[in-house]
Amino acid sequence: MDSVLPHVYLSDIDKERFAIETARAPEVTIETLQSVLDFCYEHTVQLLIARCNASDLKTVQAMESNGFFLTDTLLYYQCDILTTPAARNVPHINISPVHPGEEDMVKNMAYEAFRGYIGHYHADPKLDRQKCDEAYASWAYRSCIRKDIADQVLVAKQDGSLKGFIVLKMHKPEEGQLVLNAVHPEAQGSGVYSALVSAAKEWCFQQGAKRITTSTHLPNIAVQKVWARHGFWLTHADCTFHKWFD
Repeated sequence: MDSVLPHVYLSDIDKERFAIETARAPEVTIETLQSVLDFCYEHTVQLLIARCNASDLKTVQAMESNGFFLTDTLLYYQCDILTTPAARNVPHINISPVHPGEEDMVKNMAYEAFRGYIGHYHADPKLDRQKCDEAYASWAYRSCIRKDIADQVLVAKQDGSLKGFIVLKMHKPEEGQLVLNAVHPEAQGSGVYSALVSAAKEWCFQQGAKRITTSTHLPNIAVQKVWARHGFWLTHADCTFHKWFD
């Protein structure tokens, strides 16, 4: 990751995925917008992926005026581990850390689960559909093998078959994060995801965390219902924009 400014950087992983020079700006404000654009022009960026707070309408409108287009809205949730109720155990679902040799199983399951996913990659018609699908599979695989990406990956099995996974990171000493998760399409609605969230809360508690944060895109109602049952509440929202420098 080549960083020049604290609020914008070149994204090596996106360049590798899509073979185009890509930059990311995770917290754009009206004050930083011009410097973000200047950075992109200076570094011959082709695609900029940028986020701003959804309530910051001045910045949203300024970005739209500068050729940005909305690709998703992220909702952020949090729960206090010590004060939220434990969910029911789901029979016949075994949760365990991912074992060596299971990385490809997680990767393949992520590919199936995120095929056509309505995230910011898939919302951009200029990005290759297959490469968009592969982005999430690659993320899941790298989470299994690289400690700088994930501190733990839990997998759910039923009758010996992998049904889902959840990627965890200690974002701060007292805060865990649900980074990435998925359930195989054939197992959705069977309680697998709820079992994974319960196990994730327990793992974060064992690491000393007092709270957990996570996020998802606006239309993903199913996981938000699960989070609500586990004591999560909505904290804020971000808009994700793409801008092409053609």
